[in-house]
Amino acid sequence: MTPLRIGHVGPPPHPSFAATVAQDPLLERVEIPLDAPLEAQLEALASCDAYYCMAARDELPPPLHVHDALLARLPRLLMAASYGAGYDALDPAACTRAAVVLVNQAGGNARGVAEHAVAMMLACLKRIPESHARMRAGTARDRTDQMGRELSGRTVGLVGCGHIGTLVSAMLRAAFGCRILACDPALDAAALAARGAGKVVLEELLERSDVVSLHCPLAPDTRGMLGAAEFARMRPGAVFVTTARGSIHDEAALLAALDSGHLAGAGLDVWQLEPPPPDHPLLHHPKVVASQHIAGVTQESRSNITRIAALAFSDLAAGRLPPRIVNPDALPAFEARWRARLSR
Repeated sequence: MTPLRIGHVGPPPHPSFAATVAQDPLLERVEIPLDAPLEAQLEALASCDAYYCMAARDELPPPLHVHDALLARLPRLLMAASYGAGYDALDPAACTRAAVVLVNQAGGNARGVAEHAVAMMLACLKRIPESHARMRAGTARDRTDQMGRELSGRTVGLVGCGHIGTLVSAMLRAAFGCRILACDPALDAAALAARGAGKVVLEELLERSDVVSLHCPLAPDTRGMLGAAEFARMRPGAVFVTTARGSIHDEAALLAALDSGHLAGAGLDVWQLEPPPPDHPLLHHPKVVASQHIAGVTQESRSNITRIAALAFSDLAAGRLPPRIVNPDALPAFEARWRARLSR
């Protein structure tokens, strides 16, 4: 059988991808230089059966995002796989129209992201960003004026309780005895109870939580989900944390809620533009702890997500449906194309 050709632009996120691909004789890897001319990149991708695509939209030139225009140039393509759990640079509807399956790596970096979210909760409640800023400015005087709060026993609201939210719930309950509320339309009350969370609607979650942490994907129904009205509904003195995706929350509205004193702090790993400009006011706010979308950028997470991505390509090459298909509506048309390739 002809090997399945996998194209990726630039090096993969971890050497584990190349090592895993090399173990399968049915796979062939095509690395396309990130700085190559666009037409050369498109020509190389057109020779591939699969595209291993960067997940962070601002790291990849828009013409290489998986959308209708690109897919029209890639008639051979059967599968597009995101580098991570998110797929901001890949359009599921466009993939479905092209009879291309879209696969993500959901769960592969869950522990790294969950740890980061909990770390941000602790940093905000303990007022570590504020103390750091005062010490750097030479204005640190009265320690009592920097008095923080403990995470133990608090109510934490999780917006989304999938792979990452489930781990956050487990960590917070085991280590801190927290009460967990969750808003997730994909899970009923029994499923959330099994994950240690009480099911509530978003409005109730905002009103009852000491900490609100986002763990949902960026999708049409979540874009702009948290704005001025939602931040105003949160408890005075609450903390907001997001390791999900930028554009789910309104950055200007969050800044206003922090400036007014209504919110006590924010932990931000994701941004509308990544990285944010250096003069972004949230980066310089004393109540904000910020990071550059690195929650899942750990040695362990990167090794895992690249390995499971390579194994998904192996499934496709061997005639098996890969796991974690984002657009199952594509399957009927995709399977006809897939069988045609397997018969060659």
